[in-house]
Amino acid sequence: MVEDLDQKSPDAGVPAHLGDPMREQRLLETAVGLVDRSNRDVLAVPGEERASWLHTLTTQHLSALSADEGSELMVLSPHGHVEHHAYVTEDGTTAWLDTEPGAGPALLRYLEMMRFFTRVEPRDATSEIAVLSLVGPGAAALFPGLAAPRVGELPGPKFAAGSVPPEATSAYPVRAFEGGLARRVPLGVDLLIPRSAKAAVIEKLGVPQAGLWAYEAIRVAHRIPRLGHETDHRTIPAEAGFMAAAVHLDKGCYRGQETVARVHHLGRPPRRLVLLHLDGIATDHPPAQGTPIELDGRTVGFVGTAVRHHELGLVALGVLKRNVADDARLTVGESAAAIDA
Repeated sequence: MVEDLDQKSPDAGVPAHLGDPMREQRLLETAVGLVDRSNRDVLAVPGEERASWLHTLTTQHLSALSADEGSELMVLSPHGHVEHHAYVTEDGTTAWLDTEPGAGPALLRYLEMMRFFTRVEPRDATSEIAVLSLVGPGAAALFPGLAAPRVGELPGPKFAAGSVPPEATSAYPVRAFEGGLARRVPLGVDLLIPRSAKAAVIEKLGVPQAGLWAYEAIRVAHRIPRLGHETDHRTIPAEAGFMAAAVHLDKGCYRGQETVARVHHLGRPPRRLVLLHLDGIATDHPPAQGTPIELDGRTVGFVGTAVRHHELGLVALGVLKRNVADDARLTVGESAAAIDA
């Protein structure tokens, strides 16, 4: 279990690996494996005004969200800093929001404060719903008819008003599955199922299992950011790779929207998300989250998630100052680091 290997990890409660992390990574890259991510927090938002309400509070265009659709959203501070990130999955009666382990209570408090007279009833559903992920190129074949996910391209800095379609910028098709929901995502298929059915679903699928270490390695290689790992207290969406999947740039006002619009139209966010290759000579241990990235003795960024990848070796997602050149000679702790451009 994760907590047996790192008592301070926020990912406690799920297996880190099942005996062979490198083999599990190859499984997720080449075939399909099942990853237990049931430590994620889940909120339920029933109520007839849920779509329009979430549309006004978040970065995503959700007013047209209908049954069997999913997407991503963020809640920002008044100054445009990322406070929450969640996947939203709509089943026709309820919008389900799954977010980072431990992040659910704070997101629920915010939603409850913003209810006013809206007909919605948000609640914590973590004890009801577990998240499992089928990862790899073979995941889609287990759910024939479930269309491929779509993530739109960002418009240019000076795009014309009305040129961005009035729909969610990421579309993750959803269908019912074993009393829960199956959602296509870029890495495979996520399952939101009743916790009471978790063991039965795993047995019925009959898919080899992999641990969270393998999942994180695949996520890093695909440059998919994670709240609390590739973000800090001052991260804005354009800095950490969230824009295409979670931000609609031509919708009505929401908290922090002025910062998002200004940074996008200027085209120069202060920082950027990069994939770093670490030399692994001085140490073969991945650096801890938050380790400074240095250039000529000065700090120019921080490490988000660092992993040992089965093909790439030691790699990490890092957040760097915008003006750091792609060929800069960086150091992370004792290791030399290079940007994968």
